[in-house]
Formats: sequence, structure tokens, C-alpha cells
Amino acid sequence: FDPRLAALLNRQGGVPADTPAVDTSEQIYISSLALLKMLKHGRAGVPMEVMGLMLGKFVDDYTVQVCDVFAMPQSGTGVSVEAVDHVFQTKMMDMLKQTGRPEDVVGWYHSHPGFGCWLSGVDINTQQSFEQLNQRAVAVVVDPIQSVKGKVVIDAFRSINTQMVVLGQEPRQTTSMIGHLNKPSIQALIHGLNRHYYSIAISYRKSELEEKMLMNLHKKGWTEGLKTSDFKEHDKANEATVKKMLELVKAYNKAVQEEDKKSAEKFQIDQVGKLDAKKHLQEDVETVMSDNIIQCLGTMLDTVVF
Repeated sequence: FDPRLAALLNRQGGVPADTPAVDTSEQIYISSLALLKMLKHGRAGVPMEVMGLMLGKFVDDYTVQVCDVFAMPQSGTGVSVEAVDHVFQTKMMDMLKQTGRPEDVVGWYHSHPGFGCWLSGVDINTQQSFEQLNQRAVAVVVDPIQSVKGKVVIDAFRSINTQMVVLGQEPRQTTSMIGHLNKPSIQALIHGLNRHYYSIAISYRKSELEEKMLMNLHKKGWTEGLKTSDFKEHDKANEATVKKMLELVKAYNKAVQEEDKKSAEKFQIDQVGKLDAKKHLQEDVETVMSDNIIQCLGTMLDTVVF
């Protein structure tokens, strides 16, 4: 790059040429509690976007730990959310400190219901305002509609300094960690991924208390296995699930036919924001099978024992 251009940017408060780039080995560790809260908040706000702040700490140069999150009272449209309410944030932080949650804000999260993980122009501006307070602030995007059992659609981003791009510098160093990043979607690449912002690897870490919380989340007593649901209600539930499965089969059959006619790239673009019929069909089949097996076994045991 031109050294005169670098000197000019340095005089204007730009990024010096020898500034170390952010290493891609940085990871964000999201706790189970924070993930559950983000998904619950996102699903409660469908079809609108919702946002909130993430609490945690910057452990070292390679680790950002997210312990907890709290929702912000923002009104949002389908594609953007309003700016942060600083008065509410201050009050909420004070109350959380009184309850033994002294962590600082490490970034923010918001939902993209049905249209994948990427940052819009408004989101990039919001992220840049967070980065003015802390350069390592993180923006997390979660999709509550595309997330199904066992698979959460989530990604974390940080904006790219345009002055570094002008100088021809990489926004971050490329290391072996690049293999652990999520494969970028076409939607994200269209909306400026690796041009205006880059992705950061997400990992999940559970403490002993969180493991106990998750183990007790849907825990039932031994007597629950002997209970049978009302036969009329069970019959209605079966009928409703089978009708739903029939619709999913039609949707899946249509998707397979479209896949044969279109190119792989065009088919992926067309599927953005749509329900994955195959995944939901598998989930419904497992639910129907398990419910009916439990009902039959429970009825047989009750007949023999009682």
C-alpha cells in the first residue's frame, strides 16, 4: 500500500499501519442460561425483531465469556430495531448488581426471525456505536424460527474498520481457527459479510450449576411414566400431528422437485426464511412414535397392575 496514504490516515486519527489485527482464534463462550433466554425472547417477539444486551467479561485476548442476557424494551420491525435505551440499561445494570450479577456489557444480541444470521445497515451502525465504547464488543444474531431441536441458528459478528481495508490490511489475522468458523450463508455474503463485518466462532460452556439446571428443566417423577393421557385428547393430538405431517410431506415433496429443477445456489437462496420440512417431519415422527409407545405401555401396565 502507499506509505503516503498511511501517513495521511495516521494524521487524521486513522489506524496505524503496524496495529496488530484481531486474531481469529478469539472465541465467544455463551452460557446455557444466556442461550435459553435469547431463544425464548426471540420466539416471544416473532414476527418482529427483538434485542437485548449480553453480560459477561473479556477473559483474555482470545476469550469472550457471556454469562447472562437481558431484554431491552425496543420496538422493532421485520428488518431493524431501534437504538439502545441508555436510561433503561443503566437502571437494569444497577438492579442486576444488587442481585449478584456484577458483569459488564460485552455486546448485544437481536433476532432475525426466519431470514438467517447477518447484519443489516442499521445493525452495523448499532454495532459500531457499541465498538466506540469497547473495541471488542460483539453482535450476536439468533434466528428463532429456523432453530429446531438440537440445532440453534446463531452467529456472532464484529465490524471491519474501513480504513484498514483502504490500506490493504486484513481486518484480522488468518489462523488455524478459521476452520472452526460457521460456513457463511449466501444471504450473509450478499449483506456484507467479510466486507463490512466478520464472523467469530461461538462455543458453549456449562458450569456445574447450569448442568443441574438443565438436568432438572424437564425432570419428571417416576410416577409420570405410569400416567396415561386422556384417550380422546390423545386421539385428537394424533390426528392433528398426522395432518401436520401430511402438509410437511407435501412441502418436502415440492422442495425435492424444485431442487431438481434449479441450480444448487438458486435453491439455497430460495429456501432462506422457509421452514425446513424435512427436519420438522423427522421431529413430528419421533414425537408421534414416542407418545403412542408410552400410551400403549402405560395402558398395558395399568391393566395388569390395577
